[in-house]
Amino acid sequence: MAFFKKRKLSDGKWHAIAANLGKPATIDDVADELSARSTVSRADTYAVLVELGDVLGRLMASGRSVKLQGVGTFYLTCRTQGTGTDTPEELTPEMITDVKVRFIPEYSRGQFKQITGRTILDGGRMEWIEVKE
Repeated sequence: MAFFKKRKLSDGKWHAIAANLGKPATIDDVADELSARSTVSRADTYAVLVELGDVLGRLMASGRSVKLQGVGTFYLTCRTQGTGTDTPEELTPEMITDVKVRFIPEYSRGQFKQITGRTILDGGRMEWIEVKE
């Protein structure tokens, strides 16, 4: 299940805002869940998870996106300062001012190219519950 709160936004209308409850899940929580669902020990799972961020960073820094089956694809985006340059020769790496990691959840498409399922965000499996403040 997922949780939401009702918020009045700047447009003057009420909207649903996704809400997180309690503290964020930790790497320990994830290691416990994964080891319970597999034959891999908690210690081995934890060791892999600890290294995952560094491995993703190195692969993306080498110019690749990273697609994890059942999870989704991670990739980098960047921005340059100002409004750009008039010629490609003027654009230098020093002008990059912002780098972000983006994520697209894994999805599947039906015969007419419509998205039929998303592993993390499958609305058919998600029950929304309102959180009262």
